[in-house]
Amino acid sequence: MDFIRYAERTAGLLNTELADVDALVDHLEGREWLHEQCTERDLTQLRRFQRELRPVFEASAAGDDRGVIDGLNALMVRHPITPRISDHDPGDLHLHVATKAASVAELLVGEALLGLATLVCDLGPSRLGVCEAAPCDHVFVDTSPNRSRRYCSERCSSRANVAAYRARRKAQALALALAQSA
Repeated sequence: MDFIRYAERTAGLLNTELADVDALVDHLEGREWLHEQCTERDLTQLRRFQRELRPVFEASAAGDDRGVIDGLNALMVRHPITPRISDHDPGDLHLHVATKAASVAELLVGEALLGLATLVCDLGPSRLGVCEAAPCDHVFVDTSPNRSRRYCSERCSSRANVAAYRARRKAQALALALAQSA
C-alpha cells in the first residue's frame, strides 16, 4: 500500500463532484474491478464522507494541527478501518484495507483514512491544503520537500501567477500615471 498515493486519491475524491454512479466510475479510473460494484448507496456514503473530511484539509491549510489530528481521529472512530497484510507479492508484503465484504464506499473511506493518518504521522499535519487560487476550492496533498505547495494543480498555479503579474503591471501603470500627473 502506497500511503501517499492513497492520500492523493483522497484529495481527488474530495475534488470530484459525485453527481451520479457514472461520476464515481470515472473517479475509479484504473480500478476497473470496482466499476460494476458502484451503487447509489456508495454515492450517498461518499458524499457524506466528503463533507466530513473537508474540514481536516481546511484545518491543515489554516495551520490547525490539533484540528487535523482530532478530525482524523474522529473519522477513524466513525469509520473503523480494517487493514490486512497483503501477500499477493511475497517479496513485497504491505498493507491493504480489507475488502472482502466492503462496499466501494467503505473501501475508499478506509483507504482515505489509512492513507491520510499515515501521511500525517510520517510527514506532519501541515501536508494537506486548500488551493489558494481564486475561485478554486480544491484540496491537495503537499509532498514537496519544503512544504511549499499552495495550489491544487499547475493550471491553478499558472492562473494565480498570471493574475498577480497583471495586478502588479496595473499598479505600476497607475503609479506612473499618478506620478506624471503630479
